[in-house]
Amino acid sequence: MNENLEIVALTKKMLREGIEKNTYWIGALAPLPKSKALWLISNSRIEEEEYCGVIGYADKKMISFVFMFPDLLNTPEKNKVYWMISWWVDKKFKDTILGTYIYNEAVNLTGKQVLIKSYAENVTTFYKKQPFTVIASRLRHTIFFSLDASMLIGRFKFLKSFKFILDRVDATVASVIRLINRSKVRNKTKSLTYNYMYQLDDITWEFVAPLCKNDLIYKTKEYVNWQINPSQYMQTPISAKHPYTSLQTGVSNNIYIHNVAIIKENQIIGFLSYIINYNEFNVKYFLVKEEVHYDTCIDALIENFIQKKAKFIFTDDTKLSDAITKRYTTIFTHRVMKKGLAHNETNLNFENSNMLNRDGHFY
Repeated sequence: MNENLEIVALTKKMLREGIEKNTYWIGALAPLPKSKALWLISNSRIEEEEYCGVIGYADKKMISFVFMFPDLLNTPEKNKVYWMISWWVDKKFKDTILGTYIYNEAVNLTGKQVLIKSYAENVTTFYKKQPFTVIASRLRHTIFFSLDASMLIGRFKFLKSFKFILDRVDATVASVIRLINRSKVRNKTKSLTYNYMYQLDDITWEFVAPLCKNDLIYKTKEYVNWQINPSQYMQTPISAKHPYTSLQTGVSNNIYIHNVAIIKENQIIGFLSYIINYNEFNVKYFLVKEEVHYDTCIDALIENFIQKKAKFIFTDDTKLSDAITKRYTTIFTHRVMKKGLAHNETNLNFENSNMLNRDGHFY
C-alpha cells in the first residue's frame, strides 16, 4: 500500500469547516458538489461528529471516496442507520486492496449500520461475499421518448462518426413523440391546476404524511423539505469553465427540482417531485391517495415532462412506469434489476422491510 496514503473520516463538522476553507474543491475532481455539501450539513438528523464520508488520498491526490451519511429508520426506536450512497476508487488503484480497505473503514465507522439502495454491476461479486441481506429487488425503468443518440453511440461506437445525423434524427423523433403525447394529454389535464413550491406547506404535508407512514425511513415535514430542497443543485451556465467536476450528481448547465401539488376541484389529489438534469426527468416522489386519481396524476406528470422538453423518464416505480407506457407513446423502456441491501448487523427486521423509490433517493 502507498506509504503516502492518507485516510480522512469526514464528519459533518469537518465538512462544514471544509466548505468554509474550500478544502475539498481545489483539484479538478471533487468528491461532491459544494451545493450538495451545504445541503448535507443542513440536515438536522446528522450530528456534528457523525460521518458523511471517507476519502482516501495518495500523495495529496484523492484516489477513493465513500459517500455516506446517517438517517433514521421508521421504527418505534428510530434506529440510526447510514446510507452508503456510493463507493469510488481511482482506476489506477482498482486492482489493489485500497478500495476494499477504505470501504471496510467506512462500514466500521458506522457501527455496521449500513443501507445500500443499489450498487454498480461491477461490484456484484464483491457484495455476494459480504455480510449483507437483500431487502429490496426492483426494476429500474428508463422510459425513452426519443432515439437518444448518446446512448446509441455508447452501445455502438462506430456510430460516433454519424453523431450529427443521429442528433438531427433524434430531435425529429422527439418532436414527433412530444406532439403526439401533447395531443393526448391536452384534454386530460384541463381540470387540473399545479401548486409549485420550494418547500411543503402545511396543507401539502397533510396530504403527503399518511402516504409515507409505512416508508422504510422515518419521514417528517422537515425531513422531506430537506430532501426536496433545490439548494442542493447548482446550475452552471458555462459548464466548461466550472473549476471542478464531481463524483456526485448536482452540478449541470441544466439541473433543478420541481415540487408539485396536483389539484383538482380545489383538492390535492397527488404530489410530484422531479429532477430535471439536461434531457432526464427523474421522478423523486409520486404520491396519489385515491386510486381513482392515479391516471389523472400520470397525465399531470406527462404534461410537466412535455413542458420541460426532456427525452426520458427515470423511475424505480414499476406501477408508475407501466401506467406511463400504457397511456402514452414511447420509443422503448430499458429495465435493469436493482437490489437494496442492509448489513446483517443493522437494527432492521429484514422480513418486513420495504424500501421504496423515495427511500434513499438522494440524486
